[in-house]
Amino acid sequence: MIGVMQSRIERALIVGLGSIGRRHLRLLRSSLPDADIRVLRHSGCDGDVEFADGCFETLADACAFSPAIAVIASPASEHLNHAYPLAEVGAHLLVEKPISVSQEGVKSLIKLCKDKGLRLQVGYNLRFLRILQSFRSCISNGLVGEVYSVRCEVGQYLPDWRPGVDYRQTVSAQAGLGGGVLRELSHELDLLRWIFGEVKNVSARIARQGSLEIDAEDSALLQLEFKNTLSAQIAMDFLRRDQTRACTAIGEKGTLRWDVTRGVVEHFDPAVNDWQDILRASPERDEAYRTQLETFLMGIGGLESDRESEISARGEDALAVMQIIDAARESEAKNGIRVEVSFE
Repeated sequence: MIGVMQSRIERALIVGLGSIGRRHLRLLRSSLPDADIRVLRHSGCDGDVEFADGCFETLADACAFSPAIAVIASPASEHLNHAYPLAEVGAHLLVEKPISVSQEGVKSLIKLCKDKGLRLQVGYNLRFLRILQSFRSCISNGLVGEVYSVRCEVGQYLPDWRPGVDYRQTVSAQAGLGGGVLRELSHELDLLRWIFGEVKNVSARIARQGSLEIDAEDSALLQLEFKNTLSAQIAMDFLRRDQTRACTAIGEKGTLRWDVTRGVVEHFDPAVNDWQDILRASPERDEAYRTQLETFLMGIGGLESDRESEISARGEDALAVMQIIDAARESEAKNGIRVEVSFE
């Protein structure tokens, strides 16, 4: 199917050339070996860029290139500034998460893409992990019966994220660029909503607890109440030395656990009083990104299946995440009281 797309997509653009931009560029070149792929890099284009056919230093030049697709991998604070003009010239968009630093302007981008018949997909790539899809299927198929509560935790010591890079200079460390745990670790907010439905209200405590030299929050504790009355607790941080990303659903027929670091979905079955593996699948590092990109390309050509379409995070999903984050920040400002999530 990707082979069909190769003949349709002649020009592609990568916006931003940090670590995630370079990953997207490498994977895009693999998927579209014959396309003219350029990068937009405002800091300058000294020398050749591996896997790229050229480099632009201005957004105007990038728009004049008229790419069929654009992958927006710039800092979150610049996502909308790049996405609007590229959508105006007809580019389908794959925007890295989070879609922006707040919900302001996101609805307008969604409308613009709909009006022009463009795909707007957002990089919540954990949805493409087989173990997360398995966890979601087990929930929907009633393996643990009624789910009473959900507990998620995600954390990794920020200086360990990108070896050899000064973490203080990264987007993750700078609130103005979209850093901080709420936005950088917003995968959990997306996946919980994807699995359990819309969030009704949020209570949150957000802090800068550690000794990291950053101007964004390094930890957050959130409680979400869903419209179906289910509640979920999320702990996220940049502080813990033992990298963790896991989610546990406690139900009437046992407990279901999804653990990315161990690559497993497992069920505590009360009938045998022990844990049973549902799926073990430790993905290679590019797997979810590659599958996400292939689904994006197939969607442009109308080739994706209904299942693939349902997995992909769209602009509306990313907007919902920003609305949850905004409610969490309001809750923190009001000393942790519950705040209704506005989906207007």
